[in-house]
Formats: sequence, C-alpha cells, structure tokens
Amino acid sequence: MLSPRTSGAIPGAVAQAPNGAAVPLDGVALTNGVTPSPGAVAQAPNGVTPNGAAVPLDGVALTNGVAPSPGVVAQAPNGKASSPGVGAPAPDVVPRRRPYAWREVGLAAVLVLPNVVLLALFTYRPLLDNIWLSFFHWNISSPRRTFVGPANYVEWFTARDTGTVVLNTLVFTVAAVAGSMVLGLALALLLDQKLFGRGAVRSMVFAPFVISGAAIGVAFQFVFDPTFGLIQDLLGRLGVASPNFYQVPGWALFMVTVTYIWKNVGYVFVIYLAALQGRRAELDEAAEIDGTSTVRKFFRVTLPQLRPTTFFLSVTVLLNSLQVFDIINVMTRGGPLGTGTTTMVYQVYQETFVNSRAGYGAAVATIMFLVVLAVTLVQVRLQDRQD
Repeated sequence: MLSPRTSGAIPGAVAQAPNGAAVPLDGVALTNGVTPSPGAVAQAPNGVTPNGAAVPLDGVALTNGVAPSPGVVAQAPNGKASSPGVGAPAPDVVPRRRPYAWREVGLAAVLVLPNVVLLALFTYRPLLDNIWLSFFHWNISSPRRTFVGPANYVEWFTARDTGTVVLNTLVFTVAAVAGSMVLGLALALLLDQKLFGRGAVRSMVFAPFVISGAAIGVAFQFVFDPTFGLIQDLLGRLGVASPNFYQVPGWALFMVTVTYIWKNVGYVFVIYLAALQGRRAELDEAAEIDGTSTVRKFFRVTLPQLRPTTFFLSVTVLLNSLQVFDIINVMTRGGPLGTGTTTMVYQVYQETFVNSRAGYGAAVATIMFLVVLAVTLVQVRLQDRQD
C-alpha cells in the first residue's frame, strides 16, 4: 500500500484509506473510486451541493450545471468574463472606434471637386455678378459704370411696357408647357403600341428637338407666311382667309408658340415613352382582367405611375420655355408693334446688347431668376405633399 506522502505519485493514482475507500494521491476526490477527468463535476454526499449547484473539480465555474470545455472562459455571476480559476472579474473591454475613412473622403473629394469648381465658375459667380451689376447704370461699351441702387428695379416695375412683356411671357410659357406635355404624352401612348414602322416615326418625332431653333424659325417663316405660306394655301383651299401672323400681336405670339411646341415635343415624347415602357405590367393586366375601360385605365392606372415623370417634365419644360430666344429673334424680333412677342428673356437681350443698358438688363434677369426660383420651389413643395 502506498502512503499519501509517497513521492513521485502518478496523477490520478489512488491510495487505500483506513476505512477502505480509495484516496487519490493528487488531491482530487473520487467518485465511486474512480478518478474524474478534468472538468468533471464533483457531487456532494447527498447528491446535491449546499446551494443546489454542481461544483466542478477543476475550479471552473459551470453554466447551467454543465462544465465548460478546457480553455473556455467562464461567465462570472455579474455577467463579466473571468479567467478560469480567477475569482476577480476582468475589467470592461472598450471597443475600439473605427478609424476615420480618410481614403473614402479623399476619393469623394476628387470626384466632386471638378464639378463644384465648374459650377462655381460658370454658374454661381456669373449669377452673383449679374445681381451686383443690376445696381449700376452701365453702358456695356464703356469701362465706367455708375451706382444707382435699386433704380433699375423701380424703373422696370413702373415702365409702361412691363405689363405686356409679363403677359407675353406668361401666355407663351403656359401654352408651351401644356402643349408640349399633352402632345408628347399622346404621341408616347400611340407609339408605345405595336405599330408598323413605329421606329421610324419615333425618330421623326424626336428629330426637331436636336435641330437649331434658329433653323426651325427660318423654316416656319415659310409655313406662316400670309402670302405664299403653307397655312395660307391650306386655308385658301377651304375658303378661309389666312391671318396676318406678322402684323397682329396675338397671331404673332401664337405663331411663335406653335413653332416652339413643334420643336420641343420630341423631348417630352422620349421621356414619356421611356416611363411608359418601365411601368408595372401587372397593374395593366389586372385592369384588363377587371374589364376596365381604356379611359378609366389611363386615369386610374397609367397616369398615376407617370406622376414622377410629369413633375420632372413640368420643371424642365418650364425652365426651357422661359429661356426661348432664338425662335423669337429669327421670326419676329420681339414685334410686331415693338413688344408684341417680347418675353422677359428677350427683353434682357434687347436692353443689354441693343439699347446698351447692361444694368437694366441685369435687373430684368434677376427678377426673372427670382420668379423661376419661386415657381420651382412651389412645384417641389406640391410634389412632396402628393408623395
């Protein structure tokens, strides 16, 4: 029999106790005389530990009564991790903050900076220069200019022809926007169908948009000529006298508006056609299954899907129509009767380069900019409410 003091005992070896029970030489209690494996749970004599929990033999705390595998960090009672066999909890671990992504910021700056520089040089700086110039009286051919404050604005609001210019601008803009969008949508709905030769027709509808406005103005002078024009010939066959488009202000404005709509309808047509081809087909199929009429289907199914496109076109066509100069200059030069077809943008040209009043022209341009800005903000606000 070996004594407990025997040196060189093998781990797990047992000695015989006086009462006949086997006693391990390495200090680990036996269960039924068998040496437990590392991580085994000791059992109290009555089968339950004093607090009702099993106690591991290797000093590692248990989780739900199960001993963890060797090397697994035990969970302390306070929820903090602790090393095996160590009673004191480890300090809180502070997660490291992600370093600032300077590389992404640099890449974004490289991509955005050229556009910002171009906008600053060719859009924002000229705008600020124009506003500053509107407070001066300056002959564009003279190196000297005189500060006059808001006198240019006061003169424009009190001028006798301002009402006519504003009315011409309003009528032309509303008619051009409404006419372009209605005709463009109608052509898009028509040419979205499976028709013979629709590809060629689509090209012909879009072609005027890429042609110079001055060239279109020259061509339509022959269409509206009251003596030998195309409209005069058609009306003559019907026994109707042709209006004098170049002498009556109302007919002259009608002529310019129709010419611009003919040029601009291709742009609206292409945008609406792309939107129609991208709409949800299942909604159209559901409407057909329900037996919805064509008109009801258009207003209840198709048109709501085109709302974002309609908003986009209303803004862009409005801005483009307010900047029309070439067609008016070629066809009527702002006349007849002086201001028969003069719009605000044409007045800017007339005052700046013809009458050599750059300050007054800059004031008109600033007023037009503020009006366009206000109208655009209202459109955006209405669109946000609808969304």
